[in-house]
Amino acid sequence: FVVRGDSAYQTIDDLKGQPVAFGTRASGLRILVNDVLDGLGLKPDMDFEQVILEKAADGPRLVLEKKVESLWGAGIGWPGFMKVADGPTGARFIAPTSEQVKQILLKYPHLKPMTVPAGTYKGQMMTIDSIGLWSLILVRPGLSNETVFRLARAIHQGESALAERLNQGRYTKVKNTVDQVPADRLHPGAARYYREIGMLTD
Repeated sequence: FVVRGDSAYQTIDDLKGQPVAFGTRASGLRILVNDVLDGLGLKPDMDFEQVILEKAADGPRLVLEKKVESLWGAGIGWPGFMKVADGPTGARFIAPTSEQVKQILLKYPHLKPMTVPAGTYKGQMMTIDSIGLWSLILVRPGLSNETVFRLARAIHQGESALAERLNQGRYTKVKNTVDQVPADRLHPGAARYYREIGMLTD
């Protein structure tokens, strides 16, 4: 969660009962927040004053205009967080505590501990230890092995260019993919590329 830098909120519990923007109706972020909060015995629509956005860009604006107290989001260099952090009062980030992370992982082991490096957002002086998911590209089952092989190769050969254009692009690395995705869940075309470059062994 992000809150304005001048707000009093410090913990997830502090936000209970408050208006919180939880993303757009079709956003994958809402699936993630349901898992995270459910792992703590909380529900967005019962324990908070849930605000569903028409457009993702509305979230940071509502925080800055004090129409909601917090915005749920995720990721490195996430635009919604950047807009709040760049606002006149700056931002403070609220993540699950280490004990809460353990509690969430017991119920939702597909989630992973993650760290947002210091300096990712304006005024963020310390690392933020949290929880989340890696973003992946999903393809239809029938997409040809050759097409997926070429897609994986193009993405990973372009890692440097991607990292220059997008903060979060720094995390688009073969190692992260093979570490986070079980080999049997990789598309055969992607697996072939990872084997050819020596990053995946059977």
